[in-house]
Amino acid sequence: MKVFNLKKLIGYVFLVFSFLVWAVIAALPFMDISTSEMATATTVLIISGEVLFLLAIALLGKEAWLKIKAILKGR
Repeated sequence: MKVFNLKKLIGYVFLVFSFLVWAVIAALPFMDISTSEMATATTVLIISGEVLFLLAIALLGKEAWLKIKAILKGR
């Protein structure tokens, strides 16, 4: 039986949410909101997505960061 690691679970949840934020940003033009509200929402979502990503990497550790870098480089 594996030991439940709350730190890694939270890290993976933050990582998934950081990518879901970009899907919400892509959906903003199809929502019935004003241009200024869209600009504000986009700014807030970009910042929160980056913060979530950094927190996820901090919680998951160096090994996860190296795996993500390898995936993005196509190795």
